[in-house]
Amino acid sequence: MLSNEQLQDIQRLQQECETYDDIQLKLNWEMLRTRKSNQLDFLLYEDGELIGFLGLYDLAPNVEVCGMVKPNRRRKGHFTSLFRQGIERSRQLGFQQILLNAPAGSQAARAFLSRTGAAYAFTEHQMKWEKQPLQQASGVRLRPAEAADEGIRLRLNVEAFGMEEEDALAMEKEIDQRGDSKVFMIEANGETVGKIRVSKEENEAWIYGFCVLPEKQGQRIGRRALSLIVEELSSEGHSVHLEVEAMNDNALGLYESVGFRRVHSQDYYSYD
Repeated sequence: MLSNEQLQDIQRLQQECETYDDIQLKLNWEMLRTRKSNQLDFLLYEDGELIGFLGLYDLAPNVEVCGMVKPNRRRKGHFTSLFRQGIERSRQLGFQQILLNAPAGSQAARAFLSRTGAAYAFTEHQMKWEKQPLQQASGVRLRPAEAADEGIRLRLNVEAFGMEEEDALAMEKEIDQRGDSKVFMIEANGETVGKIRVSKEENEAWIYGFCVLPEKQGQRIGRRALSLIVEELSSEGHSVHLEVEAMNDNALGLYESVGFRRVHSQDYYSYD
């Protein structure tokens, strides 16, 4: 579990690195703030100052890895040391795939990754909603997920995201245990057909795990549900954000039709 002081140190280092490199790092703050142990974070201090950080993010069955080093302390082997520790821990924990995350515009990250032998896997766009009139969402409602929804949540992960049922169960349990976000079920004409998860961090709201059963797609259910949650979050004073894989043209088209625009991109590399 990270202390408040450690979290503040990580935040300061993140701000310094982002300003220096003109990038946005994906440190998954909703996960950092709810760590239950210190097994997934590696912090490097020098003379009482945090100069390097690497975090592992459990997204069963895979793990995402992201880190940073203070600009004036680079090229001294610090990140290599943190990276080796993180990879060793990832293997000890038995993750199926190790995904290294780097901002698409980071030359330093690209140079380091080329030396590791990691293979490019995919790119995700981070999108932000631009305020505009939203379509009336008739025939669709959102409700908080309940214990009785476990079965449909698993089915949605399996059928909409192609996950194995065991991995889907582990992921949903982890989400519920962390308690840093809220899952809503999507109902259309009285039938539960989808889900959407929302995490709030200060004035930002992030949408994750948004999906509709394959046989219910193409009926504008997703667009109406997305409009509902965006309207609610925006009315609360939050800016609304989400992530989407760059090659997912259908999802990109849906999000853009509701008013989301690309603001940053993150590259992912697979490491053996």
